[in-house]
Amino acid sequence: MFDWIQNIADWFVYDVLDLSKGQHLAEALNFFIYDTTKILILLFVVIFFMGIVNSYFPIDKVKNYLSRNKLYGLEYLMASLFGVVTPFCSCSSVPLFIGFVRGGIPLGVTFSFLITSPLVNEVAIGLFVGLFGIKTTLIYVISGILLGTISGVILQKLKLEGFLTPWAKEVLENAQRDQDIFQAENQTFKQRLPIIWAEVIKILKGIIPYVIVGIAIGGLMHGYIPEGFFEKYMDKDNLFAVPIATILAVPMYSNASGILPVVQVLVAKGIPLGTAIAFMMGVVGLSLPEAMLLKKVMTLKLIAIFFAVVTLCIIISGYLFNLII
Repeated sequence: MFDWIQNIADWFVYDVLDLSKGQHLAEALNFFIYDTTKILILLFVVIFFMGIVNSYFPIDKVKNYLSRNKLYGLEYLMASLFGVVTPFCSCSSVPLFIGFVRGGIPLGVTFSFLITSPLVNEVAIGLFVGLFGIKTTLIYVISGILLGTISGVILQKLKLEGFLTPWAKEVLENAQRDQDIFQAENQTFKQRLPIIWAEVIKILKGIIPYVIVGIAIGGLMHGYIPEGFFEKYMDKDNLFAVPIATILAVPMYSNASGILPVVQVLVAKGIPLGTAIAFMMGVVGLSLPEAMLLKKVMTLKLIAIFFAVVTLCIIISGYLFNLII
């Protein structure tokens, strides 16, 4: 499907620049040109399509439905699925998370959304299909949804409302008086199109720097890191490779666009896919900037519990991935 992009990359690197195959610079540059072109095309198509879907998505009705109906546990799954159709990184998910808290939605349900939204969205799915194929993408999407759902249930069972900040407790008490955050508008598709296009451009502007930096790092790793380097520390025979990868990822920060090219190179270097994805989930789903934003609604103790539960679930997911694939 993307052979023509590879041909362009080969022509530019080996013919125009006259670099030799096998050179570190040539391999790194070839990887960068091919992946940047392919991923940007995928991102544009997927984001535009999901922009159309999101323009008709009844966000206010979903919020009200989750807060007013007893769904016997399905509300956690619904919140995770809602996270799939929202193209946010962990930090940009926080304002909507706060809006959910203001809307009176149970804390565990809001956690399900917060966890899934940065991990599984149209951007991550589009990149995953391009980098790892449909089968791996489906397994990743299902595991991400289950991660958000199960983590939300666990966090709700812990009854952590007492660890919310005074501001969050106040807005929960006044939830009945809050107005819906999202307003649905009756517009034709032609009227919606400029808004959709503007949103696509806005998302791309926010994503492209991460894509370029991530692919550049991936290109350098692809061209310069010798075979066997990562296997030495994260080999499939290392029982602790998954927790080590996850814990090391937590202090970092990126979105799916920036970290997936790095994950691709890790896998190419011999790291088991489950271990590499656990690293990615830690980077994307948990970050220090996210923790700083969450201080608006959570005490430090609640943030620590949230991070600990999600980290544990990511580690379990990594092991399961390594068993399945």
